[in-house]
Amino acid sequence: MSQPISTTTRSRRELTAWRNAVFVIFILSGLALATWVARIPGIRDDLGLGKDPSAVGLLILGMSVGAILGLTVSSPILVRFGPHRGMVGGLVIVAVGILFIGFGATTFHSIPSVAIGLILLGFGNGMVDVMMNVEATAVEREIGKTLLPLMHACFSLGTVLGAGIGAAAAALGVAVVWHLLVTAVVIVAIAIVAVRYIPREAELGDEAAEKERIPFGERMRTSLAVWADWRLILIGVVMLGMAFGEGSANDWISLAVVDGHGQANSVGALVFGFFVVAMTVGRVVGGPIVDRIGRVNAIRITAGMGAVGLVLFIVGGPMWLVVIGTVLWGFGVSLGFPLGMSAAADGAANPAARVSAVAIIGYCAFLAGPPLIGFLGQHFGLLNALFLVLALLIAAFLAAPAVRPVDAPAERRAASPDPA
Repeated sequence: MSQPISTTTRSRRELTAWRNAVFVIFILSGLALATWVARIPGIRDDLGLGKDPSAVGLLILGMSVGAILGLTVSSPILVRFGPHRGMVGGLVIVAVGILFIGFGATTFHSIPSVAIGLILLGFGNGMVDVMMNVEATAVEREIGKTLLPLMHACFSLGTVLGAGIGAAAAALGVAVVWHLLVTAVVIVAIAIVAVRYIPREAELGDEAAEKERIPFGERMRTSLAVWADWRLILIGVVMLGMAFGEGSANDWISLAVVDGHGQANSVGALVFGFFVVAMTVGRVVGGPIVDRIGRVNAIRITAGMGAVGLVLFIVGGPMWLVVIGTVLWGFGVSLGFPLGMSAAADGAANPAARVSAVAIIGYCAFLAGPPLIGFLGQHFGLLNALFLVLALLIAAFLAAPAVRPVDAPAERRAASPDPA
């Protein structure tokens, strides 16, 4: 097992409560994002935007900008205020953003209000993304088992819940504002209860001691200094390939099946379903597997599976072969993001800043990947554009040694499945 031994005397009950509380925060983060996504058609109609996708695209860009800003400031905020106030504060900002979206769309029919809401939603969720991953790596170390993949599966569960509730609300004719109002209240209420089970001594290990009143600007400079770490950059390469592969699949698999392989729309949707299920299953079962074979081997195996799957998907042939390729693609990108987060938090120096840095790389891949695939697809064909994803998965395979644990004692590293 490649995780370090627990160094505290917390009881099993306390550790379980801590772990479950972080599970809940991941679910709330996914729920918040999916709530907005599920009601996009209703929000578009309330704003009178017609069928022009570019207008909605500009609104989504505001959320993306907010997310990057939230990721950037998350580390100094976490060190200054701690995980309790940090995560609750981030989710309160998310809730306020959701309220701006709901009231701005349904009550005031105001595009600027919805834009402000999306910026706040992205900003708050970006902050929480780093904080919950840092907290997840802390409880992972204490329990001594790989938990990050399961944590990210909980995020996926939150998106499923948000999408299901949103679909039901739309089908029942519930106004966007009431749906979003209830969701905002629920998110804040559950967050306040959940963080009570997270230890207040975060044990973040950041170089800036919490008791010192270090200026915010100095904290920001310390956070940005981690970008000089080449190991962290290589971890970012792993996350870039995996996040690019996941984001491109989410946006383009269905269309690639329809346009590239000549299938019906229903088949495209079904194939995308295979991808989502494979990725979720990979995250649910991935933790125990990583504990047995180590992070490096896990990244190499999954990146290899993803590369083989992409070749099968691109080359095509019988649909059963395309489906097998899709499943391998889903398994292939399932562990890169959570294991990259876990690897970034290794060591005693600035784990929050390090997680923030690799999270920014991952988010940029999510944001830039799909449009780039679309641009390449317009000029070279959609299936041919996916060769870029293949190249990045190969790069992730080559950069896999960077995720090897660095804070385990030498004798444990010698026994670890991760090769020296």
